[in-house]
Amino acid sequence: MAAQRHKDRLTAIDASFLHQEKHASHMHVGALATFDGPPPSRDEFCAHLESRLHLVPRYRQKLAFPRFEMGRPFWVDDPSFNLDYHVRHTALPRPGSAEQLRQLVGRIFSQRLDRSKPLWELWLVQGLEGGRFALISKTHHALVDGVSGVDIATVMFDLQPAPAEVSADSWTPEPEPSDIDLVAEGVKGLVRTPVSLAGRALGALSRPGRSLEQAREAAEGLGQVVWAGLNPAPDVPLNVEIGPHRRVWWVESRLSDFKEIKNALGGTVNDAVLSVVAGGLGRWLRGRGVRTEGMELRALVPVSIRAKDEQGTLGNRIAAMRGPLPVYIRDPVERLRTVQEAMGNLKQSKQALGAEVIAGLQDFAPPTLLAQASRLNFSTRLFNLIVTNVPGPQLPLYLLGREMETVVPIAFLPEHHALAIAILSYNGKVEFGLLADYDAIPDLEDVGRDLEESLAELLAAARKSAAPASGANGGEKSRPKRAAAREREAEAPAADPHD
Repeated sequence: MAAQRHKDRLTAIDASFLHQEKHASHMHVGALATFDGPPPSRDEFCAHLESRLHLVPRYRQKLAFPRFEMGRPFWVDDPSFNLDYHVRHTALPRPGSAEQLRQLVGRIFSQRLDRSKPLWELWLVQGLEGGRFALISKTHHALVDGVSGVDIATVMFDLQPAPAEVSADSWTPEPEPSDIDLVAEGVKGLVRTPVSLAGRALGALSRPGRSLEQAREAAEGLGQVVWAGLNPAPDVPLNVEIGPHRRVWWVESRLSDFKEIKNALGGTVNDAVLSVVAGGLGRWLRGRGVRTEGMELRALVPVSIRAKDEQGTLGNRIAAMRGPLPVYIRDPVERLRTVQEAMGNLKQSKQALGAEVIAGLQDFAPPTLLAQASRLNFSTRLFNLIVTNVPGPQLPLYLLGREMETVVPIAFLPEHHALAIAILSYNGKVEFGLLADYDAIPDLEDVGRDLEESLAELLAAARKSAAPASGANGGEKSRPKRAAAREREAEAPAADPHD
């Protein structure tokens, strides 16, 4: 893991998450993890965490803002760092139900993180049914992103019940920089910018053919991003004024079910996940009386652009693709095929490249322009909701000898976005974490139920497709008949309980 230095400047993308944070939009992400076994004491947990905190040194750093807008903020050591502030301890009243846990998570995610301190919290929650306990993590998106965040979060966890020995590391904070120091660092950044641009220009002169090819690809990518922006997302109840309060729900499924769908009907696991989301949202919209004929929602799908040699480093290296959610298609097989084709086209397109080019250009933008660019990136016109799918470890993890049973990811809500769906796979399970505005979506449990029904419908179709044909012909001769049956099935609308 790369060293996290004192006075590191935030990347353009990380700084944009700070600009995005408003009264109603909290730019923190996190997870709810549940564990089997009795909870550790607060002292035991804090000692365990402190012994490994040096593995993520950014967690002992806070933001420092240069005066006069001299560049982006810096990460600096917090000389007043106190682990007791960041680790909270609470308990659910009996019976410690899932509903009580959901209410607690919703309240925790309704509160912004204090920018004068390192931007994270951990809540140790005891009193769950069955003698279990939970851990709720909350970290600002400027500090960690959903792709690298899985690796960083697991510094607390072990692959075996017995905690691994970690070499101790003493920490002495660097002196907090003065306003003059920060202004000087900002000036250095402004001076380095033309030098960096000049170096790129000299490199382009030495490789003119490759540079022209890269410029052409970048131009095509930017053009496709602009074209996507000129085609706004549909107006639906997901895109309304939101407040600061949150609801949380989760849906548990099995990774084997999505692999079964993929193997029977083609595409990828991610295609199947997006198809389930599209089917569930279509049901929910129709249940609210919204007509979905011809409607295709737009999902903002974060894509990691971190290189292999950057894995495990802090700081966001992400681009965004606008994935289609064809809520108008009621047949699950046809919906999956449409998603599969559309996502294949997106991967072949230059849209992800265009988003990366914009992120690179922001590195040279002054803070005022950066703020404008970040607002553009999260414009309601471009997408209806965030849908992020992160692959997690497919083996059990342990915290102080207690096995982690489930982990539910929790995303964030940009302004005028009332719902976000985060998906994480762990040890054979796939958890859908739903975060919603408290007032705009009081029926969040209906969204969860509709996702469950959408998955059940698609899985049933996959099993029907994969089942051996009956009759005298059977075997190889029956395959054309099964294909024709699937085509007829795709033409017929599936039954919907809301109709």
